[in-house]
Amino acid sequence: MNRRQFLATAGAASLARVNAAPSRPPNIVWIMGDDLGYGDLGCYGQKYIRTPNVDQLAASGMQFSDAYAGCTVCAPSRSVLMTGLHSGHTSVRSNPGGVPLLGSDYTVAQMLQSAGYATGGFGKWGLGDVQTDGVPGKHGFDEFFGYLHQVHAHYYYPPYLIDNEKKFLLAGNENGKRTTYSHDVIAGRALDFIRRNAARPFFCYMPFTIPHLEILVPEDSMNEYLGKLPEGKPYITEQKHYADQPHLRAAYAGMVTRMDRDVGRVLSLLKKLQLEDNTIVIFCSDNGVSANMREDGFFKGEGPFRAAKGAMYEGGIRVPMVARWPGRIRAGSRSDLGWYFADWFATAAELSGGKLPSGLDGLSVVPTLLGKGRQQRHEFMYWESPRYIAKTGEFAKEVPMQAVRMGEWKAVRPKPDGPLELYNLRTDIGEQHNVAARNVKVMQRIEKYLETARAEPRPQKEPATGDYHLANGSGG
Repeated sequence: MNRRQFLATAGAASLARVNAAPSRPPNIVWIMGDDLGYGDLGCYGQKYIRTPNVDQLAASGMQFSDAYAGCTVCAPSRSVLMTGLHSGHTSVRSNPGGVPLLGSDYTVAQMLQSAGYATGGFGKWGLGDVQTDGVPGKHGFDEFFGYLHQVHAHYYYPPYLIDNEKKFLLAGNENGKRTTYSHDVIAGRALDFIRRNAARPFFCYMPFTIPHLEILVPEDSMNEYLGKLPEGKPYITEQKHYADQPHLRAAYAGMVTRMDRDVGRVLSLLKKLQLEDNTIVIFCSDNGVSANMREDGFFKGEGPFRAAKGAMYEGGIRVPMVARWPGRIRAGSRSDLGWYFADWFATAAELSGGKLPSGLDGLSVVPTLLGKGRQQRHEFMYWESPRYIAKTGEFAKEVPMQAVRMGEWKAVRPKPDGPLELYNLRTDIGEQHNVAARNVKVMQRIEKYLETARAEPRPQKEPATGDYHLANGSGG
């Protein structure tokens, strides 16, 4: 066989591999960092933190520039991801840490479970503590291991984690000792789930807690960066459930690299089990970088965007998003499709062949992922963050913080009851120039949409269950 014949044969084989229908629905692995910034990854421009495995995931799949979380803080963002309803409709719109989903809420995990998938969650849930209707087992997960309450998830050396609503004691962490790093145990359980379910389709949901505060990581990871990064101002806190951190930058970088290491372990296991060609792996963050890390200013985790977690500007809601499915998603591809967590339900339904319920806010992005068919686009994408009154469990009677993306336009209401601002993201990615006064017709379209964009949220008083109930409105 000469070189030309060889290349022709190889090309035909590659094309056949791309176009061949999978023998069963694809396995789905969704890996999510917690407060990981758009700019915290090498593939998004980070210069100091090493993320070789996520970078390789992007290089061998698709990298999105305009992907968004469900909300600007943890619990509502996860509620959007699970329910396929944007933050003006989803059930959990507050963030104290343990407000549960309703028993009637139908999640993407329930849909996948009905489609024959094994379903496992490993990490931070944030949508219902023990003894509530919001626990993962009541919303489609065959098993869950990690943290239910978000305040519990603030600790990396807790005395226990939750294993299907039961306490799983962590040896060596009793009486305030720090021996067993929770992230390592959680990652190990996720890998075990993949091994045990290799013979059937599975949904492995991995909402890791890294790099959310508290900023702590074992010495082997922090030592990778000690002395190699300029020391910044130590992170000193009066909040008893966080630890002081004299080496903020080394610890933060070490946390992200440790998470990246476990992304690599997932990819290696899929390859070892010969599952990688029929598994779609997605990596993202749940919202923008924390305000503390943005204030430090060294890593610039917000990327080119304005503000951070908690804000409706791009730095609070735009997130890194990469997806790989060998032979199905074109390696090295990039997309500027605007999509957000509300789209995941419809996407998962199309990937799995599951039944999509009516009334959701999302659109499937499978045509973009696979490069086939016509991709529907949102006329509007919507976010809100109502002001929560922890003492009563109700929301302030005011127009909430809001954001709307309409093509290249982005409207922001940065403060409750405040005026709308308007930015053109094509020419002003940093949202520095409010052009609302000069674009009356654009504002009129957006304001008309806002008249019907949302429903009033239900009261969401946090149940007083679990050891980590703190009615302070600051769980995520």
